[in-house]
Amino acid sequence: MLQVFTGSWALFVGMFMLMVGNGLQGTLLGLRGDQEGFSTLALSVVMSAYFVGFLFSSRYTPELIRRVGHVRVFAALGSLISAVLICYPMLLEPWAWTIGRVIIGFCFCGVYITAESWLNDASSNETRGKALSVYMIVQMAGIVFAQWILSRGDVSGYTLFIIPSVLVSLAFAPVLLSARPMPAFEATKRMRVKDLIGASPLASFGMFMLGGVFAAQFGMSAVYGNRVGLSVGEISFFVSAIYVGALVLQYPIGWFSDRVDRRFLIIGVALLGGLGSMAAYVIPDNFGVIVFSGAIVGGMSNPLYALLLAYANDYLEKEDMAAASGGFLFVNGLGAIAGPLIVGRMMDVMGNNGYWLFTAALMFAIGFYGLYRMTQRSRGDLDTEAVPYIPVSAASTAVATEVALEVFIEAGEEEAEEDTSVS
Repeated sequence: MLQVFTGSWALFVGMFMLMVGNGLQGTLLGLRGDQEGFSTLALSVVMSAYFVGFLFSSRYTPELIRRVGHVRVFAALGSLISAVLICYPMLLEPWAWTIGRVIIGFCFCGVYITAESWLNDASSNETRGKALSVYMIVQMAGIVFAQWILSRGDVSGYTLFIIPSVLVSLAFAPVLLSARPMPAFEATKRMRVKDLIGASPLASFGMFMLGGVFAAQFGMSAVYGNRVGLSVGEISFFVSAIYVGALVLQYPIGWFSDRVDRRFLIIGVALLGGLGSMAAYVIPDNFGVIVFSGAIVGGMSNPLYALLLAYANDYLEKEDMAAASGGFLFVNGLGAIAGPLIVGRMMDVMGNNGYWLFTAALMFAIGFYGLYRMTQRSRGDLDTEAVPYIPVSAASTAVATEVALEVFIEAGEEEAEEDTSVS
């Protein structure tokens, strides 16, 4: 693992700073917008806008890369991110922030695509799996560190907006100075939603529901925390717990995934996430319960994304898996766009604990739909080999997911060959 980090340290350091910047601006906008008197509806639109930009970028950034190259796209998008972050405190209007969030979402997705392409190219077949693991850890660590910075700053000032702008600007220096030229870039086409549903209705439904959960966690957690009277430090701790839970539980759940019927695990993980959310709904005034619920929901929802992807891949031919991963990212993005709008409305109608009721409803829906699907499809219908669990998060683009698929499929094939030779 250390060898992998030293071999691509510039990419990892740059990505860490980018994730700090992204994690900081997401929470900060929720707090500052609430302080400026933005309505819940206005804040939910602002938060939803990020995912609109992210979704469009996943489709159009590969074309930009083909036309002008990785370096120019990387530098241009980074400059836009830095500029928008500086403009936020200067334009304290919901419409301005909404436009800014669309731009930020577009740019961050494009930056991730470029960085993940470079990481893939810089890794060998032997180190690619470890490089992806380090990349996922760096992503989560950057978001958690961002919350620590937030807890030490003044939400009402300019400094917390300047810090992510500076970090994003600095992040590009090590990456651009060390990254080697990229080969020709080819993006895999997405599988049609109709075909995704036909291959795995459970995975398709779950991906859409999870989009709403992720959007609530990334966009509305700070708004919820501020509305229930948590201090900035407590909100930072709460948001950190969501991502720490995801980081800690990703690999244990993945280990179980390769050893049991994935449908049972999907149902169990989803229902546990729903119960964790209900704990804070039932006991809303206890900070410890709120943090616990955040860690459980985060720890269940993020591995559930990879679980659903692995489950769907069990019913797909290997040549269709990459296209399916791109299609699932699109479905997840649609859910993420709708998520903040719905949870914002629920918080207005039902009170602040509508936040927890929303995440509980989505997680329970996945679990109960999984139970229903078990009555419709037998595991005996599986006519392809089971694919290993792939520890990717929804924050990754199709590039990282496709690379992960290649790594773990190759590992599975090698293991199968070894078993055959032994027998």
